[in-house]
Amino acid sequence: MHRSKRCTRVSYSITSLAHDRKSGEIASPRARGSKIDDEVHFRGCIDGSCFAVSVRSLFGHGSTKESKVRKVIFAINTTLDGCCDHTKGIPDDELYPYYTNLVREVGLLAYGRKTYELMVPYWPDIAKNHSGDSQGENDFAQAFDAVEKMVVFSRTLEKVERPNAKIVRADPQAEILRLKQEEGKSILLGGVNIPSQLIEHDLLDEYRIVVLPMFAGEGPRLLKGVSLPEIRKLKLVDSKTFKSGCVALRYVKQ
Repeated sequence: MHRSKRCTRVSYSITSLAHDRKSGEIASPRARGSKIDDEVHFRGCIDGSCFAVSVRSLFGHGSTKESKVRKVIFAINTTLDGCCDHTKGIPDDELYPYYTNLVREVGLLAYGRKTYELMVPYWPDIAKNHSGDSQGENDFAQAFDAVEKMVVFSRTLEKVERPNAKIVRADPQAEILRLKQEEGKSILLGGVNIPSQLIEHDLLDEYRIVVLPMFAGEGPRLLKGVSLPEIRKLKLVDSKTFKSGCVALRYVKQ
């Protein structure tokens, strides 16, 4: 979340084996496996003797518990006509606590260059000086500044101003997949361009969309220029209506 003009699938491998997310099968030049009842089996032959071995028996000691991965949450404000321009609306006293609670849930912030430059150093400066126009602004600034890590996707940015932030030149999809495997709290994603790329590849787990009661008529829009391979249906798990007429929607993948 930012102020107005004032600031304002995964590819797995075991030796030469590669996982096919669509078929649920694993194949290699030497062996072929299948995913049955959430357990992966490998079959092959050595010197004429054929065998079938489950990965669970090799590595999981019989446990069916899967390793946890970090959740990727995408949060955005949008007008009724789909504009995601931060200058089209200013958060009010109700929205600040909403976003403050969200930011407190996460352990990593992920932005593109433009969104990063909107957020930093604006919010860290408010956190340091307690210079917000309201207690809601100060609380959000403190929560934002307390997030453990930040990743900035950029090919042109030369440096970042936060000691816990790093610039990533690599492909966003590959980096998000890597970050999901790390231990820690959820990842919060902001902006339009990078999230659109990740939505295209179905890498987001949760969507927090705040609809503003207005038409903008122009401005950046989510998924502009992106062609989805298929319709992505989401499940609404929570909603909240504010006195201002804003509606906060929370969706997860079906």
